[in-house]
Amino acid sequence: MNSKTIAATRSATNSSIAAGRLLVDGEWVTGQGKSIDIIDKFQLKAFATLMTASQPQVQHAVDSAHAAFRRGAPVAFERGAILERAAVLVEARMDDFVHVMQLEGGFTAADASGEVRRCIQTLKLSAEEARRLVGEVVPLAGAPNQAGRLAFTLRVPLGVVAAITPFNSPLNTVTHKVAPAFAAGNAVILKPATHTPLTACKLAEVLVEAGMPRGFLTVLLGSADVANWLLDDPRVRFFAFTGSTEVGRKIQQAAGLRRTQMELGSIACTILCDDAHLDIALPKIANAGYRKAGQVCTSVQLLLVHASILDEVKQRLAVLVQALPYGDPTDPKTVVGPVISEADAVRIDAWIQEAVDKGAQRLAGGTRQGAVVPPTLLASIDDTMKVGCSEIFGPVVCILPFTTLDEAIARVNATPFGLASGIFTNRLDDAFAAAQRLEVGGVHINETSSSRVDLMPYGGSKDSGFGREGPRYAVHEMTEERIVTFSTN
Repeated sequence: MNSKTIAATRSATNSSIAAGRLLVDGEWVTGQGKSIDIIDKFQLKAFATLMTASQPQVQHAVDSAHAAFRRGAPVAFERGAILERAAVLVEARMDDFVHVMQLEGGFTAADASGEVRRCIQTLKLSAEEARRLVGEVVPLAGAPNQAGRLAFTLRVPLGVVAAITPFNSPLNTVTHKVAPAFAAGNAVILKPATHTPLTACKLAEVLVEAGMPRGFLTVLLGSADVANWLLDDPRVRFFAFTGSTEVGRKIQQAAGLRRTQMELGSIACTILCDDAHLDIALPKIANAGYRKAGQVCTSVQLLLVHASILDEVKQRLAVLVQALPYGDPTDPKTVVGPVISEADAVRIDAWIQEAVDKGAQRLAGGTRQGAVVPPTLLASIDDTMKVGCSEIFGPVVCILPFTTLDEAIARVNATPFGLASGIFTNRLDDAFAAAQRLEVGGVHINETSSSRVDLMPYGGSKDSGFGREGPRYAVHEMTEERIVTFSTN
């Protein structure tokens, strides 16, 4: 994409997203809080300035969302129809969504278009779930003295749901919270990441155009103060959060007895056994380690390699990583774009240098340029290095050897996190051992830790959080069970 195209994209971005305003009670309004600059993550220049929500505006937003819920959501069929219409509109505007994510998120065209395609699927899956909210018959006749009595359960919405979303998936993660919440009949208040709010605003525009009823979707721009004001209002019944473990703890503590879903930090590991098919495994690992510049909670950070194939894996994977084009995300050839900010790039670069200074071997990498960190492959690391014991959230993969599967499983379980792991093996006993013993929310056999399909349950354990995304599972999280009984006398 040349400079004229980028300039045109910026102009279209600013003009087509209601100037990045707040959506409150069905109307786009200007925020009355602080101003925030939206930065082109590659050029490191502001291309839009937005106004955040003030405390009175947050109060009004909760008032309108609560009132909308009390009026009643559309029937299940219509909720599904709205989400299906939104899927069609998103598909029709794919290029527009891609351009916005390239600017504010630093996404490559492949990463951004992947977000759009997954968003479409998530909307469609949520539409299906809206139409099949089911309970079950409870056999009361099986209890003493209950003859002639009937019982069944209903799943009912909670009320107002707050969705607090991250920068690294500004479209599909937003959809994974907003669409199931509405499918279940809740009113949703969305607070997108301050780095990437424009993509969320575009999705809100689509949902409104698709028929989202007034008050059932609110968009509030802002940072921690907006989240805190939402936490202060007991009418917000559920908090769906994706972000750091530190922030998740604070939200969980403030929520009290209210329900939450937390998708938090991770040090994602993938195990490469001695019988792995390397021609299949290594390209998958390269993709999973470096897509979105490694800024995915399940990006391969620690690659545990059986000692018998260590030298071969180091040599072959280094060649793959060195060949990854990096830099300008608007260049169609680029595979690894910038990270979310120059400050994060400086941090990641410092962690790499610390590891090298302590004896790590850099098999691939290069010199940081602004917010662009070249895809880096390290070996000979240990857990005294930050790259070995903390979440990098950048384009860095670290190779560690192991000699027995027990050793590899113990290394994975030694981290405080437990989101997902992958293992490449053709031995069923090793595959089942990993599935049963890895303390994570998802174990993927002959796939990487970053293997996810949007219809599956997705979430973690330990410091990676709790609760599950995936439309069917999220709808269950965002509803509660009600028992109904009938007596015939």
